[in-house]
Amino acid sequence: MNAAEGLFWLARIWLIAGGLVAALFLTVGIDRIDEDARGAYVFRPLLIPGILLIWPLVLWRWWTLESGRFDPNSRYRPVRAAHGLVAIVLCIVVLGTIILGLSVRQHWPADVAPQRLTAFGEVSQ
Repeated sequence: MNAAEGLFWLARIWLIAGGLVAALFLTVGIDRIDEDARGAYVFRPLLIPGILLIWPLVLWRWWTLESGRFDPNSRYRPVRAAHGLVAIVLCIVVLGTIILGLSVRQHWPADVAPQRLTAFGEVSQ
């Protein structure tokens, strides 16, 4: 199996799992966690593409709401606490990429003569 086949295999497994989660969540789970969704069946097919892609987040969110562990006051606290660290890491990565790119720069071989390119439609002589 080459890399492309492996990636397609992983994508297929991911989407199959997402389809199972979407079927289960849209038939059973959404009514249990969102009272506004009870009886509203027309919008549910619109959620399928999103659930196919982010099904682990849907499962985690469903589990936290079902188990009563959801605290709306602490929802964004960990994300905001990580902003400073992420900014520092991104600065280091960008600077490292620039320095690495400048240090690994290739040099043109001196013994190769340049060739003149022709415009599109012209015939070279």
